Amino acid sequence: MTSEHSWHVVAGFGAHIKSTGTTLSILYKGEQKEFPLPSVHHLLLVGGHNIHTSAVTRLLRQGSSISFFDADGTPVGMLNPFGSDVGAEVRDAQKNRMPHAFAQEMARASLKSRLLAIERTGEELGENLFYEGEQEILHNLLEDLEYLITMDELRRVHKLAGDMYYEIMARSLSPELGFRRRTKRPHQDPVNAMLSLGYAMLFGNTIVSVIGAYLDPDTGFLREGEGSLVVDLIDPLKTTMVDSVVFSIARAGLIDGRYGVSTKRCHLDEEVIDALIAPLRDAIKQEVIDENVLSLSQAVMGEGPFSLIY
Repeated sequence: MTSEHSWHVVAGFGAHIKSTGTTLSILYKGEQKEFPLPSVHHLLLVGGHNIHTSAVTRLLRQGSSISFFDADGTPVGMLNPFGSDVGAEVRDAQKNRMPHAFAQEMARASLKSRLLAIERTGEELGENLFYEGEQEILHNLLEDLEYLITMDELRRVHKLAGDMYYEIMARSLSPELGFRRRTKRPHQDPVNAMLSLGYAMLFGNTIVSVIGAYLDPDTGFLREGEGSLVVDLIDPLKTTMVDSVVFSIARAGLIDGRYGVSTKRCHLDEEVIDALIAPLRDAIKQEVIDENVLSLSQAVMGEGPFSLIY
């Protein structure tokens, strides 16, 4: 997919944003970028920046929105043109779409990405991580997705495949790390703690794009509830953008002795967190996230098929 999206993200701290009647100018770290003002339908500011009121006025006057986020991607607020509800058409279409086909693609892409991750890890280590019959079970689940009719069936298969994935990947790590499967907070081992940090970063990047496309982040297809759409969309991306980084660091012994486990939870040392954040930032590809969000927004509007890159 090469279609262009109409939202623009300014992330970090210290950008200076201004505009003329035809151009939006962004000065960031000594680099000046300019965009035709009509091409910016939604400006998303993540972190702390300086924006001239003239830029705000011109964007709102042409019918564009401006959204604000904390540095971690947490939504703070949105400016819309006076008296308008920008994006209402997209959100209404999203809510009125039957979820099955969308959920099916999300479950399919997630399972494919996890199968590939297990197979690639086994090749890197020179060993087969699957126990007898497990690989066949996962491939059968992938084939079964085509014939599952109810949402409950889709969710059951998706959860089963996810549980199996983490249990199989645990075999690539030292048992001393205590990672057996994916657990809920509070975590009792460093690998789950690192995975949660990575997923939080991926969530922050994804929710910015979701809001940029005027989709409702709380209206999922495979899941329901707060942030459900964002979690749906990050599932197929976890293996390449987070898991590969976390498992590689864990296998390399870079966290050995750099964490503590109390009766309540596992505490990662600051040096582990710092060593983890940099490669995660490199692995989280915003352009891939944007392509998936664009595909979804076009599909809910009936403008194309829905497919996910993983």
